[in-house]
Amino acid sequence: MTGDAGTDRANNLAARQAELVAALVAGAPVPPGFAPAPLAAARAALLRKRAGGVARHWPLLAAALGADWPTTFAAWAADRPTNGALRDGWDLARALRDDGTLPPLGAEELAVREAGARYDGQRPPRPRRLPAIGRVRGAVAVQLAGRVRLVRPAPRVSFDPAGRDR
Repeated sequence: MTGDAGTDRANNLAARQAELVAALVAGAPVPPGFAPAPLAAARAALLRKRAGGVARHWPLLAAALGADWPTTFAAWAADRPTNGALRDGWDLARALRDDGTLPPLGAEELAVREAGARYDGQRPPRPRRLPAIGRVRGAVAVQLAGRVRLVRPAPRVSFDPAGRDR
């Protein structure tokens, strides 16, 4: 075997591995030669594991969504590669806020995070150095001298995770 053939084989293997990873974690189509059912089962298991990691970083958000947490997270994450549990939770909380479906406990947790760190959705969060205020759905958090405090909780109305306040 010549060096070029070995390089071609390695490049082909790397490309197939990348296709498989993309299908498992980023919603890409099933690569040729893979059975769809086992791949879907593996993908679902990875989404459940990822949801558990995000729930550990965002416990109030997960608790607020309750039994809807796994399906809400899986629907949001299905076509997104992970950026890590902290950032995934932050991005999900912001998406729910933008859709008007963020529950009050999640709003409070997001307000605290927004007051304590800068996160642009691209780079990892960085602690804020100057005083800051986080406001989300009526919740207000303040950061002074590196300490973050929730100063006003989100209004408690009957909350429907489908986005309709009752």
